[in-house]
Amino acid sequence: MMGKISETLNYSTDGQTHKGYLAFDDEAGPRPGVIVIHEWWGLDDYIRERTDMLAELGYAALALDMYGDGKTGKDPDEAGALMNGVLGDMEIGTARLKSGYQALAGHSAADAGRIAAVGYCFGGAMVLHMARIGMPLKAVVSFHGALGSFHTPKPGEVKSSILVCHGAADSLVPDDDVAAFKAEMEVAQADFNFEAYEGALHGFSNKEATARGEAYGLPLGYDEKADAQSWASMRTLFDAVL
Repeated sequence: MMGKISETLNYSTDGQTHKGYLAFDDEAGPRPGVIVIHEWWGLDDYIRERTDMLAELGYAALALDMYGDGKTGKDPDEAGALMNGVLGDMEIGTARLKSGYQALAGHSAADAGRIAAVGYCFGGAMVLHMARIGMPLKAVVSFHGALGSFHTPKPGEVKSSILVCHGAADSLVPDDDVAAFKAEMEVAQADFNFEAYEGALHGFSNKEATARGEAYGLPLGYDEKADAQSWASMRTLFDAVL
């Protein structure tokens, strides 16, 4: 029976230290890598759990620490401030994505030629940005991620297969953003698939979403069916391209 190796992986961007979380099985040799990008809460236990789940599927999975120093937000005010610190300067955000990619691509457990990325909420927006700017990822998967664009790709610029897993009842992602994203991808001639799950709210993959929504008055909710369906779609895509 294979065992799992997990560790904190420190990397840096322009002097900023990041405390990533790396997990993979102990089978010898490099295997496909998957970058995991957290929700606005930061790199928390939920993201570590997803990273472990990817390791169990045979990937070398690295959860990025987009805020630096392992910072997390304990409430929406803190989380929003941390997130906006990245979104407010996407030059810094892009540099952090690239250094995280290099941290995984340069690790002995990962095959640098077979790397994908998944992201949740804020992280979904980040992996879509990685695809839009043409980073060398085989695939990116956004789970209930924001769809707004920081860079409009030209035809042929997107090198990744894209899967968007969207809650059809997600009021935090406007219908106009959905339409604009689909049009943007069509113009870019991107290979993309957009799945919308009936009745699913923002945060549908996170079992803590319902309680957090109730605690903070936010339209969040866990949806077991959408969670299972989106994870299965991700696995199908990764089986095809990694």
